[in-house]
Amino acid sequence: MKSIDKLLYYMFFCHRIPERSFFYKGKQFPICARCTGILIGYLFGIIYIIFSEKPHLLIEILLIMPLAIDGIGQFYTYWTSNNIRRLITGIFAGIATIGFLRTAIVLGLNTGRYIFKLITM
Repeated sequence: MKSIDKLLYYMFFCHRIPERSFFYKGKQFPICARCTGILIGYLFGIIYIIFSEKPHLLIEILLIMPLAIDGIGQFYTYWTSNNIRRLITGIFAGIATIGFLRTAIVLGLNTGRYIFKLITM
């Protein structure tokens, strides 16, 4: 179990604050509620890109907005988030991250094809 904890730590650089983490059978999750949501969102994001035909940048921007709003609201102490809100905003952000990654890959491949055509003419 230690290797999974280490992997998750290096994947997320999570703060692991106990008040912001889930517990199962009295044991704290290796990452906080928001990072747990992001990890779940990565899985949903993979399903999202498999079933969507092309990148939808607007949808991905909209999916990441709740995380930004919640984070800014907490930073300026307008409110204190609970773990369920952190989990949900994390899921949306994880889906958006995978979508942004796909967009970057598609743009990179298209640019590479364009440059290859220029070079080989």
